[in-house]
Amino acid sequence: MLTVDNINVYYGKIHAIKDVSFQVNNGEIVALIGANGAGKSTILKTISGLLRTRTGSITFNGENITHTEPHNLLPKGMAHVPEGRRIFLQMTVMENLEMGAFIRRDNYKKDIEDVFKRFPRLLERKNQVAGTLSGGEQQMLAMGRALMSKPSLLMLDEPSMGLAPILVDQIFDIIKEFHASGTTILLVEQNAEKALAVADRAYVLESGRIAVSGTGHELAESDKIKKAYLGG
Repeated sequence: MLTVDNINVYYGKIHAIKDVSFQVNNGEIVALIGANGAGKSTILKTISGLLRTRTGSITFNGENITHTEPHNLLPKGMAHVPEGRRIFLQMTVMENLEMGAFIRRDNYKKDIEDVFKRFPRLLERKNQVAGTLSGGEQQMLAMGRALMSKPSLLMLDEPSMGLAPILVDQIFDIIKEFHASGTTILLVEQNAEKALAVADRAYVLESGRIAVSGTGHELAESDKIKKAYLGG
């Protein structure tokens, strides 16, 4: 489904991503974990076309998207929930969800109902201005809005950041639900324990390079990973 092949990304003179290659197969949850500043979010931004690689290629469903503009990726089936949520703060919950469906020409009312089933709290607040929601509710809205485009690949950047533990559990339960309903997920997450618990496979980033890769279970059981990321 998604193949990232030998990408190198710079911020000015800073070499942020170094010779990174990985793939995400159809139906998987793949996690990118690592310390703050390791390059996880930069990789998602590069896949989304917000940043450019100087080398290599990015292929999605057999098509080279290395130089594709971000707005042209959504119709191809890719959705990105960025770090910090980035919802439309001045718009209502319902308007945000409708914005998520702006590329669609079919009737999306049922999909809005499905989002409200997954996130009952959003239904209670559907006419509320999004900027007045709590952090957890805003994260739910950002994920719900992304689902409105019916993506085949959903990229989530730090979905649990800044949330209370009970809400973190809720968000990861929802990620599992998305996966069970057929969505492929690429997950960037600092909460390595939670990420590895849901991931089929994972890659550990250190200073812009992939240091280790394996199944979620293998990495969760690795002494090196436990010491570095799981407080073991």
